[in-house]
Amino acid sequence: MEKPLYKRVLLKVSGEALGGGGVGSPLNFEVIRRVCEALKVCNDAGIQVGVVIGGGNIWRGVKDGNGKVDRVRADHMGMMATVINSLAVADTLEQMGVDVRVQTALEIRAVAEPYIRARALRHLEKGRVVIFACGTGRPFFSTDTAAALYAAEIGAQAILLAKNVDGVYDSDPNINPGAIRFDAITYADVLSRQLAVMDSTATSLSMDNHIPVIVFALEEPGNIYRVIMGEKLGTTVSN
Repeated sequence: MEKPLYKRVLLKVSGEALGGGGVGSPLNFEVIRRVCEALKVCNDAGIQVGVVIGGGNIWRGVKDGNGKVDRVRADHMGMMATVINSLAVADTLEQMGVDVRVQTALEIRAVAEPYIRARALRHLEKGRVVIFACGTGRPFFSTDTAAALYAAEIGAQAILLAKNVDGVYDSDPNINPGAIRFDAITYADVLSRQLAVMDSTATSLSMDNHIPVIVFALEEPGNIYRVIMGEKLGTTVSN
């Protein structure tokens, strides 16, 4: 069997990618099922996977608070949204026979484990998928930053950024049909050109810890495994 390029990765999935479940439902369980099937393939291949999930399909702190809710409280609400998404993904994985643990940066012991790095590493080594919820546990930081932080803490070899676009472009491809996609780009260029990859804090964290970020489309969840196996998809951001 072909060996994977990465043995341990951190997958970041936006909340919006899990949304669109219809009126009154922010979760699309068909999308979640396909993502979990891809995670199961990785898990069965012995690849250690940590996951950070956003909460934008339910609540986006700054945008949805819109000055009507205190920023800190609005961010805490966003953290709770990530817990809902994480539990939905965890339950779907468990139904597929995948051993999974949800760890939260805010303590919700009746629902999930508190984040403890040593315990997270032990879970990964035992072949469990670990889902990190509640972002960093601090307001003013995005789940992108949480992904970069957890990737550094668990020693992930790459951050897989599954998005609604198939890579990094020099402008918004939804607005500019002539937008050019990069196969590879440096962190410094992403920061200087203010490209929409991750927020600047997350990009700087990844750069400082020399963790490559691979941006690819989640439309085909099988891309997760293909990227891990070394197939050139999307855009690689590195030093």
